[in-house]
Amino acid sequence: MSALCLRLCLFLSLPIAISSVSATDTDLPAFREAPAFRNGRECFKTVWSPEDRTHNPSIIHIAMTLDAIYLRGSVAGVFSVLQHASCPENVVFHFIATHRRSADLRRTISSTFPSLTFQIYHFDPNLVLSKISSSIRRALDQPLNYARIYLADLLSTSVRRVIYFDSDLVVVDDVAKLWRIDLGRHVVGAPEYCHANFTHYFTSRFWSSQGYKSALRGRRPCYFNTGVMVIDLGRWREGRFTVKLEAWMRIQKRHRIYELGSLPPFLLVFAGDVERVEHRWNQHGLGGDNLEGLCRNLHPGPVSLLHWSGKGKPWLRLDSRRPCPLDSLWAPYDLFRYSPLISDS
Repeated sequence: MSALCLRLCLFLSLPIAISSVSATDTDLPAFREAPAFRNGRECFKTVWSPEDRTHNPSIIHIAMTLDAIYLRGSVAGVFSVLQHASCPENVVFHFIATHRRSADLRRTISSTFPSLTFQIYHFDPNLVLSKISSSIRRALDQPLNYARIYLADLLSTSVRRVIYFDSDLVVVDDVAKLWRIDLGRHVVGAPEYCHANFTHYFTSRFWSSQGYKSALRGRRPCYFNTGVMVIDLGRWREGRFTVKLEAWMRIQKRHRIYELGSLPPFLLVFAGDVERVEHRWNQHGLGGDNLEGLCRNLHPGPVSLLHWSGKGKPWLRLDSRRPCPLDSLWAPYDLFRYSPLISDS
């Protein structure tokens, strides 16, 4: 961890310009303009367009959601990817947002990352509102939390693979390493945690039903966190996995078989059939649990991605002057522009 900390500290000395977007213009957070990151000599220079109909293996596709509440985390996540990518100009971001703020969000991303190749897709909350049931934390009930289920429908068919990232993480390694993993016959790749008690993710009603339990027959299901996934969108579309996930959401609405938002349907459909990714690619749980959000330590082993899943978010804890020790690893990627304490007018 000492080398990682040194790299982050050195990064603090990078010059950063001021973005032209202000909070008063949009009621969104204001951000400094990020430096322009360029490809290394070994990179094959390529250009992506939404009109492309052919797959380009040199391009890395990353999907994230955008909203006003988590925008600060999303911007830090994008910044971290670009900072550590060997070929940052070959990274394309696919942002999912609702119609209500998409124009403001587009301006914010464009001004903060002028060189970034990205596309914003409009997500209709009505797709999931009737299927969402309340969970243990209100943030888990927001429609955008379910947008990851619809990536195969939203993105162009020319995008055959995508990395999905939550908005509360930073990448501290070259994302190309994650992109290149071999999914084999699997639809989803993610770090698995087979030591976790899988029974805790579902209610007694689920486990008392032979019909529900039979969905897991023939698999050795393990917990995986859906905030970091590599997805084969081609296989997803062929297998109609959006329909399968929606089916479990409808069952949940009627019979209350779980308590945790969008995670359990993924476990029911994919657990035990996931391509295993090294744990270094999701050091999750840094936001504590879903109720208290207490400080946590890193899991043993190397780190490529830090994920503040749970209730505690680093930007909120830093602003409240009650940060956890590991929140200092997120801070160097925070482009938030603080208002001056004293006006010069």
